[in-house]
Amino acid sequence: MLDNLSRKLQDVFDKLRSRGRLSESDVKEALREIKLVLLEADVNFKVVKDFIAAVQDKAVGEDILHSLTPGQHVVKIVHDELMHIMGDDADKLARSSTGMTVIMLVGLQGSGKTTTAAKLAGLLNREGRHPLLVAADIYRPAAVKQLQVLGESIGTPVFSMGDSRPEDIVRGALTHAGQQSLDTVIIDTAGRLHIDEDMMEEIHRLEEISRPQEILLVLDAAMGQEAVNVAQEFGSHVRLTGYIMSRFDSDTRGGAALSIRAVTGLPIKFIGIGEKLDALEKFHPQRIASRILGMGDVLTLIERAQAAVDIAEAETLEKKLKTNSFNFEDFAQQMRRMRKMGPLDQLLAMVPGFERMKDKGGINIDERQMARVEAMIGSMTREERGNPQVIDGSRRRRIAGGSGCTVQEVNSLLKQFEQAKKMMKQLSDMEHKGAHGLMPKFPF
Repeated sequence: MLDNLSRKLQDVFDKLRSRGRLSESDVKEALREIKLVLLEADVNFKVVKDFIAAVQDKAVGEDILHSLTPGQHVVKIVHDELMHIMGDDADKLARSSTGMTVIMLVGLQGSGKTTTAAKLAGLLNREGRHPLLVAADIYRPAAVKQLQVLGESIGTPVFSMGDSRPEDIVRGALTHAGQQSLDTVIIDTAGRLHIDEDMMEEIHRLEEISRPQEILLVLDAAMGQEAVNVAQEFGSHVRLTGYIMSRFDSDTRGGAALSIRAVTGLPIKFIGIGEKLDALEKFHPQRIASRILGMGDVLTLIERAQAAVDIAEAETLEKKLKTNSFNFEDFAQQMRRMRKMGPLDQLLAMVPGFERMKDKGGINIDERQMARVEAMIGSMTREERGNPQVIDGSRRRRIAGGSGCTVQEVNSLLKQFEQAKKMMKQLSDMEHKGAHGLMPKFPF
């Protein structure tokens, strides 16, 4: 979502870094360019004005202008101010002191509210919570069925009462959750094509019945500044506690994410980063600011790796690396694990400096290549996957024919496999030769 914004800001900073020492006019010229970039990204005008004023106030001081690395100092100031307008720290979900937490999701029709409810339930499941999804949207055709299907796919119970009144459904859900010792109730309320009085009155009635700890407005990030307008309108009628931005991975300008906290005073709590039901992340202002400025997002990358790795499997892999018995079965397993972490381009974008390398033509990401590798491994016999040394010329031709690849591609895979195997063994050895935790354990 933030690729264009990130690319343009990094171009501005590249110019600054290339100048060595900076004059006050250099900084002001860079800030003029940054202002235009932010406005093009659909960031609220007042937010941009305040942001530029705050950066300028800190970036034209004597310490910065006479620093040996003034460009880097300006980047840090911009990073900190970006983080500040988005809220500095991540906001946690409120929890009830009585044991049952109620979260009510509201939003316009088409914002992705029902899918987001399931994503949130899945995320809470992975954190050890026991959620109940409540199908309180009785107006949109198939809304109840959609939530039931989504709930079943993530192993989360869904409470529904057909086309009963939403108020009766919520009362029944709260009773059911208490009887089943479920600790979190997520209410999927009805959306409308536009904000209307009936919609708001229904939300008020459901709020009185459920007394939720969180009322989260689901906003489509692709709406740009219109999402901020919707947030303000909802906020004037409903006691909102924060936002979930769906389609944060969409190819849009991204201004809403940078504007909404400063305009409304309420935080973004989660972002939807894909269509899969595990594609929901907590919103961390510091990490988003780092992504925008091309600094990567190593913490999120580590969290995804930890979520995808199985400790017992990792220990088995480590033993195989030590004994030089790592084979294509293990390699395929690691590829599947990496796929669980998310799209390859999304993962690599979290590596510091990667986007700039890609822009300069240094790296070409091709998801199809991973599919070809999986096809070649799938065309191997069990013996060949377990003992790659037996793969001679005739076997290579058979693998190529079975996978729809060329013999040259099979040769390249075998060569790269041996290189990867050696590198992984070296990393494992370094970790056990006194690196004192400096070398990370790689789950793939």
